[in-house]
Order: sequence, then C-alpha cells, then structure tokens
Amino acid sequence: MAKSLQEQLMGSGLVDKKKAKSIQKEKRNKRKQAPKGKLQVDEVKLRTEQQQQDKVEKDRSLNKVRVEEQEKKAIEAQIKQLILVNAVTRDAGSIGFQFSDNKIIKKIYITEEQQLHLLGGQLAITILAGEYHLVPKAVAEKITERDGGAVVYLDETKSSDKIEDEEDPYKDYEIPDDLMW
Repeated sequence: MAKSLQEQLMGSGLVDKKKAKSIQKEKRNKRKQAPKGKLQVDEVKLRTEQQQQDKVEKDRSLNKVRVEEQEKKAIEAQIKQLILVNAVTRDAGSIGFQFSDNKIIKKIYITEEQQLHLLGGQLAITILAGEYHLVPKAVAEKITERDGGAVVYLDETKSSDKIEDEEDPYKDYEIPDDLMW
C-alpha cells in the first residue's frame, strides 16, 4: 500500500516525528477556527446585498415613473384651467368655420367677429375632453408650451410679420374676404 507523504518524509529522514505532529496540530487548529459554512455565509451575504441593490434600483425607477405621471397630471390640470378660464363663448354662431384636427376636417359655428379673429391669428381653437374651445392667442401659446396637441388651430401667418415671396406668381391677385374652403 502507498504511504502518505508524511510517512515518506519521515522515512527518508527529512522530517522527524515531533515536527510531523506539530504540523498536524496546526492543520487541525486551522480547520477548527474556520467556520464550516463560511463560504456559504459569504455567498448568502452577497446575494442579500445584490437583492437589496436590485430593490433600491426598482424603487427608484418606480418613483421616477410616479413623478412623471404626477407631472403629466399637473400639466393636464393647468391646460384644463387655462382653457376653461380663458375660453371665448361662441353662442349664437351662424358661420361655419372648418379646420383640420388630426387629418380630419371639423366644423364649428362661430360669429363673424370670431371668424375674423381666427383668420387674423388673434384667436385659436383648442380641444378639451372632445370639445372645441376658442381662446386668445397668448393663452394658446402658453398651452402649446405645455402640450402642443391641445391647440388644434392657430393661424400664425397673419399674426406674424408678412414675408412676401418675390417669386410668388399669385402675389398680385387679391383673395376675397368671403372665401371659405
């Protein structure tokens, strides 16, 4: 039978019996000092730390989503308030005004004065809960800053300074005031 390394060293005379016993005693003490499940404890500790980090990251992302939703609701409330407080009444309107809303032509009835203000860029059409409201241009610009989709119609060509195109072949022809499309 094969001899152990310790027995082979003692047989060759490199190590004596006393030295071999002291080495065995040191090994035994080291094994007793090290807890049996130390490796397992470290792994469990690492896993729990990783789970805590994952939970913190998940909580941060959920909190960010909640904050964004609250901001969106606040903006919607501001837009609603701006429209309702500053809406121009359009009762007894007899002139049909057509405009496009998401590539669909819509028609509302307004007065002649409101039509002139819409075409002049002084009024804008906004949508709130499926209903169209007329608001002044300044209010429409505030609404556009918050949400561009709430303002459906704002004629900015007439309100801003006109830049005449030198090459426009129809610049000499006057457009009639009563032209409706």
